[in-house]
Amino acid sequence: MAEFICLFGKDSEAIVIKAPKKSPLFLRMMVLVFAMVCGLYICSVCLKQFGNVNFQSSQLVQTPFVNSHSSLHVVTRIHYPKPQTFNRAECGHNPVRFFAILSMQRSGSGWFETLLNSHNNVSSNGEIFSVLDRRRNVSTIIQTLDRVYNLDWFTSASKNECSAAIGFKWMLNQGLLDNHEEIVDYFNRRGVSAIFLFRKNPLRRMVSVLANSYDRYAKQLNGTHKSHVHSHEEADALSRYKPEINSTSLIHDLQETEDLAAKALEYFNTTRHMVVFYEDLITNRTRLKQVQEFLNIPVKDLSSRQVKIHRGDLSDHIKNWEDINKTLNGTEFEKFLRTDY
Repeated sequence: MAEFICLFGKDSEAIVIKAPKKSPLFLRMMVLVFAMVCGLYICSVCLKQFGNVNFQSSQLVQTPFVNSHSSLHVVTRIHYPKPQTFNRAECGHNPVRFFAILSMQRSGSGWFETLLNSHNNVSSNGEIFSVLDRRRNVSTIIQTLDRVYNLDWFTSASKNECSAAIGFKWMLNQGLLDNHEEIVDYFNRRGVSAIFLFRKNPLRRMVSVLANSYDRYAKQLNGTHKSHVHSHEEADALSRYKPEINSTSLIHDLQETEDLAAKALEYFNTTRHMVVFYEDLITNRTRLKQVQEFLNIPVKDLSSRQVKIHRGDLSDHIKNWEDINKTLNGTEFEKFLRTDY
């Protein structure tokens, strides 16, 4: 640019040279570049601090999954764990999703978990909080969760370095609801997806609970207690025992079960979650496809060797059926008397 020169008269020897005015566009560009550099630096510092807290890197990705039984949250987080106990080797660049199956005892969670574990890229590590020391307080719960999601928890279901989805099943009465605020915060912070598994018919669940409790002491299968069986012969042997249900407290007990499920959904409504019913998994196998889509893993045919124990009409499995039928007839729970599965 040409400089602006001003010459004064003869009596003045001063010569003033003025620099040209800077272009407003140029100044704006400089401010924008400076802001971008500062922003990149701040982001890099934040990401580094986040990585130090979680001991692993993660990314947010958009997923298209939405259905009537899922939350509206469509943002999921993928992780690249760095376990302390082994090297992921060539699978170190493969992303991993975190999940937890939230359920109640005798709701089909064991069968559901075997279905998931038949997928060659899924590791669901069982009922890890059945051990009291692991849920004694919030600190031990968080420590246990960190081990699981860092791939440092080993069970027969572990796929180790090439897992694409890692999780476990957690019963509502195993410290989950008692510490729900801290656990919800952990799930949201670490990107853990929750799968709620319930039974539509809590009366059938009650039969299963009582029969399983009886077999803990009776050990009907050659002196061995089995919560799950793999043959129809074993299932028939266990189903011969007919529990007697307390008809006096029955309506209260059924309502309490439904209230517990509702409370869990209320507590975890801010998490990324979906709700699955045991009965739907049996009658509609496309539900398993939706579960795999929810976990963002390749959809495959899933299978389980487990066999259902109490099949057929409920009247064949309850000792005091007449009392139960009379108690529930005409109530909102009457439908449970005739519902299959």
